[in-house]
Amino acid sequence: MIPMGHIGLEHKWSLKQISCNMTHTVEKIGGSSMSNFAAVRQNIILRPAVMGDSLYRRIIVVSAYGGMTDLLLEHKKSGKPGIFSLFAEGINDDSWRDALTALEAEMFAINAQLFSDAELLTKANDFISERLEDSRRCLSDLQSLCHHGHFSLESHLATVKEMLASIGEAHSAWNTATLLRDEGINTCYVDLTGWRSNDQVPLDERIQSAFINIDLGSELPIVTGYAHSDSGLMSAFDRGYSEMIFSRIAVLTKASETVIHKEFHLSSADPRVVGEDRAVPIGRTNYDVADQLANLGMEAIHPRAAKGLRRNNIPLRVKNTFEPEHSGTLITSDYRSSKPRVEIIAGRKGIYALELFDQDMVGNVDEYDKQILTTIRRFRAHIVSKDINANSITHYLFTNLKTVRRIRAALEKVYLEAEINQQKVAIVSAIGSDMQVTGILAKAVGALAENGISILAMHQSMRQVDMQFVINEDDYDAAIKGLHRKLVEVHDHGRAICLAS
Repeated sequence: MIPMGHIGLEHKWSLKQISCNMTHTVEKIGGSSMSNFAAVRQNIILRPAVMGDSLYRRIIVVSAYGGMTDLLLEHKKSGKPGIFSLFAEGINDDSWRDALTALEAEMFAINAQLFSDAELLTKANDFISERLEDSRRCLSDLQSLCHHGHFSLESHLATVKEMLASIGEAHSAWNTATLLRDEGINTCYVDLTGWRSNDQVPLDERIQSAFINIDLGSELPIVTGYAHSDSGLMSAFDRGYSEMIFSRIAVLTKASETVIHKEFHLSSADPRVVGEDRAVPIGRTNYDVADQLANLGMEAIHPRAAKGLRRNNIPLRVKNTFEPEHSGTLITSDYRSSKPRVEIIAGRKGIYALELFDQDMVGNVDEYDKQILTTIRRFRAHIVSKDINANSITHYLFTNLKTVRRIRAALEKVYLEAEINQQKVAIVSAIGSDMQVTGILAKAVGALAENGISILAMHQSMRQVDMQFVINEDDYDAAIKGLHRKLVEVHDHGRAICLAS
């Protein structure tokens, strides 16, 4: 649990703009969008001026350029090791040094594309080079220290990961603030990374200190999507840390609305699967739906970040950076579709179904479930869903095969007479803010049957916001297309299922 500042601290400070009763937005720009500065500049930063509004009264939180965090830590999807993984896994191996040198070259190449002015390019390279050199020195010293038997590398890895992660966001934020300032926009670079700082402060205090003297009426803060806190962010939020920063800034500064700029719309299905001409932006939905998407790995926003916005009644808008005229999808706490319907077909491949069957489970399901959950948590596997009946429990886990085998081996030591099986599957889901439609389950099952898809398991809760179907992984694309065709495409939604204002 990350401490959210000292009690009463929030009453001792205020942004200048709040005293002037100005409304403002907090906007986050995703990594893929950040890699296209021309689009960010024209479609996000300058967009208000095109519409006749002020460039200010906004706080811009930026992610690292696309692919940078993968190089710094490890590839999010493939698991290919980055600098952190190479350092963590090879205390006697210097391959991390080569990776750090390659990263510096990549960052310099990005700078060269962005800065045409030789003096600014030199400053940009000096800024990021200084951070990389600091990191190289820290890692070298730590590597030498941990060769001594009294020091354990494991105890320092969380700090190393935080340090490396911060570099990507500092790079993109400094560049963006500098480029825009060179055009005459009054930007200020807000560095929340705590670089070379001796202060170990709670997250809220760091944010509050950074914004206390900023006048949002005349300044445009460009903020790092990483912030250093006394208890760390990555252990709690992993790669979702930038969304947590974005959310806390919005809550603490009392934003009227938040915006996430992505390279795609929050759509009725993945356009890469169903086709761009068939997917349609959702337009309006609620935080309950956002949570279901997050559970499937299709995050509109990290669930913990959404919690703060929801509690403070702050709307979240998800916009497509490359289609700025579209109002995007507005997510609020109270929205419910005007009539029951499916808003999105989503899913996830790479799921492992881990089934434990034991005749002795009858009447003791709770005890078995507690032990299984404890074991899964120990190995940090993500539970997407689960089934329970009288004598079996199946957990659907998003993790790698190595972790599944370790969980299975641990359970076999506890339940000597149980049958434990594993199978790789996929989950597809129909999701909506209100799906209380008579016969909708039958339609969904029929859509899968028409495509020759066998349903291995299915779930529908009384909350009526989603239906999940467990299928063979090879049937994933066909299932998404079939459900979308039957439950979404039959309606003529136009530019959005429910056009946001």
